[in-house]
Amino acid sequence: MVKVTICGATGGIGHPLSVLLKQVNLIDHLSLYDIVNTQGVAIDLSHIDTKGIVTGHVGHASLKEAVQDSDIILIPAVSNRRPKTPQELFRINALSVRDIADAAARYSPKAFMVIMSNPVNQAVPIVVEVFKKHKVYDPRRIFGVTTLDIVHASTLVAYFIDADPRSLRIPVVGGHSGLTIVPLISQVKVSRMLSQSQIEAVTRRVQFCSDNVINVEDGLHRSPLSIAYAASRFIFSLLNAIINGKTVVEYTYLNLDADPVGAASIRAEVGELEYFAPKVDIGPQGVVKIHPLGPISSYEKRLLRIVSPVLKEEVKKGVSFVHRPGYM
Repeated sequence: MVKVTICGATGGIGHPLSVLLKQVNLIDHLSLYDIVNTQGVAIDLSHIDTKGIVTGHVGHASLKEAVQDSDIILIPAVSNRRPKTPQELFRINALSVRDIADAAARYSPKAFMVIMSNPVNQAVPIVVEVFKKHKVYDPRRIFGVTTLDIVHASTLVAYFIDADPRSLRIPVVGGHSGLTIVPLISQVKVSRMLSQSQIEAVTRRVQFCSDNVINVEDGLHRSPLSIAYAASRFIFSLLNAIINGKTVVEYTYLNLDADPVGAASIRAEVGELEYFAPKVDIGPQGVVKIHPLGPISSYEKRLLRIVSPVLKEEVKKGVSFVHRPGYM
């Protein structure tokens, strides 16, 4: 029996993601957790004619029941209002991520943890540090979702060359915020159809795509529908690995300890980083292999030189949050 738990199931991302996942017959139990309204959403989703049952869990007291014995736990939780500062965004979401990770470590330590909560570059280290504190840490099973960056890059490149976006899969590595997002457009054949100015334009748009959504949506700090779609794609891959025993290929933000051999090749090119979003093979037990970056252009090399110092500071902030005095 495959159980998938969505923490933040009635929010801007969790709500559409719940609908997308209810359509998947590979899921036997879809568990919805939030601080409000999950029972009504669960009843509504139960009307969809797929085999999985749906349960709703409301409030912190029900978190144990929601996550217990899960195969996959999703954390799409984000603030429902636009925080005034990046610091406020971090504080609000970091508290939620920490509490959910704590429950997962206690009651479902073998689950695949899938983190979408911004800032992902900091949220994933928070989950890792909580699991370390509980002594149940497995770096092969904790993922930050960066699939949205690949969706953005593929869509924008397809626009320039008048192609079907579904026919493209543009590699995107690094992190999941601003300048840490590095599309490797040179690695796809269609890059020869783009000028350097078009490649740079696509790169800037991918790096700051979410800012455009924020501006259009009058201050809402999110792009929930596209994030839900991208996250569902990543989760479908995980389900294929877990249930069908397949080895799937994804780009995802993780602790490079998931594959020390593969990590060495990444660090040789980008520096001594703990966290990065490389190309990875994922099997039924989690990460199998981290792939090297492969051939990249001089422009992409310049972009990657910017990534290391930014990621180090963002990771440090996430780690420090968990190790503040008074926690555990």
